[in-house]
Amino acid sequence: MNNLFGLGTKNIGIDLGTANTIVYVDGKGIVLREPSVVSKSTKNGEIIAVGEEARDMIGRTPSSIEIVRPMKDGVIADYDTTVAMLKYFIGKALGHSSGKPYVMVCVPTGITAVEKRAVIDATKVAGARDAYVIEEPFAAAIGAGLPVMDPTGSMVVDIGGGTTDVATISLGGIVSSRSVRIAGDKLNEFIYQYVRQKYNLLIGERTAEQLKWDIGTASPEVAESINSVPVRGRDLVTGLPKSVDVTAVDINTAIGEGIQEIISTIKETLEETSPEIAADVIDHGIVLTGGGALLRNLADVIADATQVPVSIAKDPLDCVAVGTGESLKSIDIIKKKQ
Repeated sequence: MNNLFGLGTKNIGIDLGTANTIVYVDGKGIVLREPSVVSKSTKNGEIIAVGEEARDMIGRTPSSIEIVRPMKDGVIADYDTTVAMLKYFIGKALGHSSGKPYVMVCVPTGITAVEKRAVIDATKVAGARDAYVIEEPFAAAIGAGLPVMDPTGSMVVDIGGGTTDVATISLGGIVSSRSVRIAGDKLNEFIYQYVRQKYNLLIGERTAEQLKWDIGTASPEVAESINSVPVRGRDLVTGLPKSVDVTAVDINTAIGEGIQEIISTIKETLEETSPEIAADVIDHGIVLTGGGALLRNLADVIADATQVPVSIAKDPLDCVAVGTGESLKSIDIIKKKQ
């Protein structure tokens, strides 16, 4: 395949996420996984750091440096910063390879043609010879090993940082799909707001995310049995540092509304599905991908609500990136479509 695209060039698939960017290189697999974060100068806009180095600066920067997340809800919110970030990631992933790569980038379902065009243009400006897009749930289904080309229905729920994408897939295409802008980042925000309102404690976004993973659960019953953890932040009344014990029930209450919205989106997608594909989904179950799939007891709660078996894909964090990269093998078909 490399001869088709240019000698020495490795072509790549990019899971350009709101929270993290994962890069898959043809022939090598996943070579890069870094936060979708950029730090830059407030004086002249110069890029200071990208990825992990920029994330480590969050909450610790002087006024001369700002931290930017150029992706919001799965789409480009800051075009120039996204170009700089992509250029950095593509260069780091390819190393000393010569030539410009063909790049496949995943996008949420339901984004506008303008938003899709922005992703393609930004990728080209960042150094791609040409760029193509693939919808996240379809890429996730490929990466999860589902039989996407077969005449049988599969259902995938990809819970990323910015969006949750739900789709039923058959015969190489998406049959029905929904996308909701409730996912990992929004759940973190719910935790941040809840702790602020209940305890008058100001915490950072990284602390909120850590709470989600340490004691968060989608099940109110399970939350009762999980021990509380001490959380440090700033007292909104006195302005001084303070520590409080936050419980798993607190976290479950904070994220409960978001979990219910994700479940409602899954139900709505099922309601739009033909009886034949619905029967296939009941037989094969729903597959969860994305970082959000790792939330404690989420699969059980979705299964109880939908009365459909639910499983978590192997390596759920990597499914979209792997599927995006694997789709490069069908680049000629994708070229004709786009």
